Amino acid sequence: MKLQVDHLTATPKEYRHSLSAAQWRSLSGADQDEELEAQEDFAFQLRAHVASDDILIEGKIDGTVGAECSRCLERYRCALHDDFRLVLEPAHDRRPQDPEGEESLSKHGLWLGEDLESGWYRGRVIDLDAYLAEVIALAMPVQPVCREDCEGLCPHCGARRSEQRCECEENLKPKSPFAALAALQGDSEGSS
Repeated sequence: MKLQVDHLTATPKEYRHSLSAAQWRSLSGADQDEELEAQEDFAFQLRAHVASDDILIEGKIDGTVGAECSRCLERYRCALHDDFRLVLEPAHDRRPQDPEGEESLSKHGLWLGEDLESGWYRGRVIDLDAYLAEVIALAMPVQPVCREDCEGLCPHCGARRSEQRCECEENLKPKSPFAALAALQGDSEGSS
């Protein structure tokens, strides 16, 4: 998405943009066989305006990825919904310290700070696609869960606890909380 700086005013302007799964993989370097796989285009709603010389961009992302549950390892569709905000100052004569930042500023008209909520711009056109790919990456779940009450896998037999009950838990439980102490007491009495 290319943002024309000259077209921005103090009144927020609405934009809609989509980023395809292929574009996202290309921009982010994500592999198709990773645990999180884009299943449809990512939709963005943005509002942009100027305040003094700064450019303010606010928006939200909606999308769906195929994910693997971190508890039961089942694949499921995970909805992404997140808000974001970016404040860009004019770069003027400032230059980023890193070579990648300098390249981004000259190629895309945009350099992002470490927090991804602020940065610099230079020129009349800002290409936001690389930034939007970062927004997608930040919206991805760190530990995807198919549902909040997912019971996961049995650590002993590997059964999915949400689908079937196994006997492992019952067989491994002591009959009484004091069973271990009773066993120790029996050992100590036998050795006296």
